Amino acid sequence: MTTKTPDPRDTLSRHAAVFHARGWMAGTAGNLSARADDGVWITATGRSKGALARADFVRLAADGTPAGPAGRARRKTAAPAPRPSAESGIHLAIYRLFPGARACYHVHTVESNLAARLGTSDWLPLPGLEMLKGFGLRASDLPVAAPVFDNHERVADIARDIERRFAAEPPAVPVLLIRNHGLTTWGPDMEAAFNQVELAEYVFRYLVVARLLRL
Repeated sequence: MTTKTPDPRDTLSRHAAVFHARGWMAGTAGNLSARADDGVWITATGRSKGALARADFVRLAADGTPAGPAGRARRKTAAPAPRPSAESGIHLAIYRLFPGARACYHVHTVESNLAARLGTSDWLPLPGLEMLKGFGLRASDLPVAAPVFDNHERVADIARDIERRFAAEPPAVPVLLIRNHGLTTWGPDMEAAFNQVELAEYVFRYLVVARLLRL
């Protein structure tokens, strides 16, 4: 008896609904993806993340082109096919850089945008909170910092910066910030990526509150 492999779109939809309810994927903002053996499933552009269906995802081939059910290029139809997220290039860059990554989540949160403005360099020092253990860090790994990137109108330029920098210096934590944009995290599976979004948001919220309290 064969066991049917769960469709990753169902888990991605469930996680997106949680983030949307928290205001982390307001409107149609943000994008989630999961890597499968035959490509990458990613949220389609312009879709509300609070009510995604399987039809609201696009499967990408390794080169980033939309692929059909069997991995073939999508054929033209009368009805317009959904377009992949404009930030697909960031997801694909992460998958190229980190072969063990099977999910990549990008959300737009107030705290991550504020935290990205606290530092003056391309690195944001993180506080030595217990929550950092959720990233697999130990006390001996501290101090650590999250990489911060400039926002560009062309997403391809953001993806290029990420690839160049991480190829030379991989980050200590699987999280990056884009100024005036949001946070991205990646993990070995969708549940790990979901947890890491929560962890990162907690840490960034702590930094913002600590600054307000002048701690």
